[in-house]
Amino acid sequence: MNQNEMHKILLSHWTKYRTWSYSQLAERVERDRQAHDCLEYVEGIAPDETQYHMEFQAVWDDKPHGDVRVLGALSVEPQKPLLGFLPVYTPDVTDSFIMSPDGRFVGEHETQWRDHVTSRHPPTGIPWCRGYLVGLNRILQSQFGSEPSVGEC
Repeated sequence: MNQNEMHKILLSHWTKYRTWSYSQLAERVERDRQAHDCLEYVEGIAPDETQYHMEFQAVWDDKPHGDVRVLGALSVEPQKPLLGFLPVYTPDVTDSFIMSPDGRFVGEHETQWRDHVTSRHPPTGIPWCRGYLVGLNRILQSQFGSEPSVGEC
């Protein structure tokens, strides 16, 4: 399974969270934080028989009751250790969006989202990677109460 196919599978599940209201997402942030849970965990098999799993998280983007960031990640099985031997695993494909309390999507325009969904290639580049790492750092901080850092782009 190539990157485009993985991204298409991820988007097929992830886009439903864009239809949720801010209050629905905010309620899940609180509920999932208290339960140490996620929005959704999915295991599947691609048409080429590749096994994969996806996880979707909703977290406060900056401060409680502010913007909500929704992150999705897809990993193929078996996962490969970082540098071939470190037990650190990174997803193969990720995506995220941020919703403000007034229901707007932060940092994007209607045409950007339409082009993003219909694009043959997943988003690439430092801003997208940095957004993922910021979101991941915030998840770790909310779960462990420290200032971890998972890396830079």
